[in-house]
Amino acid sequence: MTGSQATPLHGVDAVIFDLDGVITDTAAVHAIAWKRAFDRFIERRLGPRARPFDADLDYKRYVDGKPRFDGVDSFLRSRGIELPRGDRADPPGDETVCAIGNRKNAEFLAEVAERGVDAFPSSVALVDDLRSHGVRTAVISASRNCVPVLRAAGIESIFDVKVDGVDMDRLGLPGKPDPAIFLRAASDLRVDPGRSAVVEDALAGVDAGRRGGFAVVVGVARDEHARELLGAHADVVVGDLGELRDGAGGVGR
Repeated sequence: MTGSQATPLHGVDAVIFDLDGVITDTAAVHAIAWKRAFDRFIERRLGPRARPFDADLDYKRYVDGKPRFDGVDSFLRSRGIELPRGDRADPPGDETVCAIGNRKNAEFLAEVAERGVDAFPSSVALVDDLRSHGVRTAVISASRNCVPVLRAAGIESIFDVKVDGVDMDRLGLPGKPDPAIFLRAASDLRVDPGRSAVVEDALAGVDAGRRGGFAVVVGVARDEHARELLGAHADVVVGDLGELRDGAGGVGR
């Protein structure tokens, strides 16, 4: 555990979890889908010698945790490319931001169909522990595929509240690093952000949790980006959510 050594979830009323990479082992699937969509575009637009999408660095910096079309626009601008936004109904392609985003979504769904979805056992165990101690839980995701992923992982019923990309569109919520999705989850849970925790693996998500005034922001670094999460002002960073369970000092109130 990096950062504060005190048990970070002790005394909170609710914990709001990001989905991909925190609860489900889908971050790598998203990264693969993004790479396929972007590399196709980059080669056609800039030529075969152009630098391809980095499924580690570019993924974390520009697309992780953001609504799909915002992620497309963010990455393209990092390469000095501007495309028209287009329409969310654009077929998968290369001509608009939405077309590239829809190509990424098609790649993601194909990967999920082929691989299935696994939940991290330690994450599910932590959610169960929290609920057994009377702590409310929510899951959030900027993805419109949140429900299919939860269903495929068999964990559709373990959270009290869900706010996802479909809800964001319906409610007009801005994406991370704006804290709107976390604040909506806290509102639906009927808890004060100042007595709640956010658990995130994305830099934009940690930033959003901090901006939202949450009592605790936990970063999850399953690879080597713990320092970056601390730099984004996570209170504590863990390599696995098992570190937050009873063996690390207890959870709940």
